[in-house]
Amino acid sequence: MEKFIKLDGLVAPLDRANVDTDAIIPKQFLKSIKRSGFGPNAFDEWRYMDHGEPGQDCAKRPRNPNFVLNQERYQGASILLARSNFGCGSSREHAPWALHDFGFRAIIGESFADIFFNNSFKNGLLPVVLPKAEIDALFGLTEHTPGYRLTVDLPAQVVLRPDGYAIPFEVDAFRKECMLNGWDDIGLTLRHAEKIREFEARRRTEQPWLFA
Repeated sequence: MEKFIKLDGLVAPLDRANVDTDAIIPKQFLKSIKRSGFGPNAFDEWRYMDHGEPGQDCAKRPRNPNFVLNQERYQGASILLARSNFGCGSSREHAPWALHDFGFRAIIGESFADIFFNNSFKNGLLPVVLPKAEIDALFGLTEHTPGYRLTVDLPAQVVLRPDGYAIPFEVDAFRKECMLNGWDDIGLTLRHAEKIREFEARRRTEQPWLFA
């Protein structure tokens, strides 16, 4: 997993509450268990005018000009601004995979569904919870300022606006450490690789019948 320390990025506003995981990545795209390749189908039913299926060339599909992420000014955004209960619905881990593959590294919102919140940390996508008043202000600034950018500083636990105003946020200490070091569940296990090898070697000596 890629380390997350400090992100300076273009902001894209998704002004909808209760965005569920089926909207983030529709069910027909869940056949693959790879973490990559889902970006072109993130928000598929909102981004495109036709029905999407796996294997389509999305570059040739008609796009919905009214969907905010299709607007030219938000191309290349790495920070998604969201409303309340983002990531609700089913527990599919494909949702943070799709958002990360789309190019987002952080999501700033009023609140997140619990399972999506947990899955995001495990996949290098930082969910930041801020008070509604701060979110309202950021939506206004983003929509009225072309090219609006924010800095998300994980070590300092602040979202920094271009005018120097810093908004603090809370993050669990263990999750913070994992993000800073790029440790997903596999990475955490591999930190103990030498002890695991020692244990397996000892088992072969003490219980050889298991390996016959």
